[in-house]
Amino acid sequence: MARSMLIICQQAPWSNATVKETLDLAFSGSAFDLPISILFLEDGVFQLVKDQQPQAIEQKNITSNLQALPLFGITEIFIVEQHLYVRGLSQQQLLEPVKLVQQEELNSLLVHYDTVITS
Repeated sequence: MARSMLIICQQAPWSNATVKETLDLAFSGSAFDLPISILFLEDGVFQLVKDQQPQAIEQKNITSNLQALPLFGITEIFIVEQHLYVRGLSQQQLLEPVKLVQQEELNSLLVHYDTVITS
């Protein structure tokens, strides 16, 4: 049986190349039929905000990459609810679908995966 992988994204979308590299890692793992899930926390929650204007800072839009995750079988997309609200965001401002998890649930979520990668 394939080993499950959780990728934790905690970088703001335009902070560096890590965001794109992390999405590439998720797509690559999916190509090898690994069960992949992604957890967005801290400033990583900004990656899921709809209607971003990255061209204003001469960056490439990652929205289409994020929307393609379910097409690659990556359907378990989690976000820490408290990190969302602390940053002044609501669930309605996010790309769908995401599953809200509570800060207190993180440890029990992490133990479900064979491999956890933090970016």
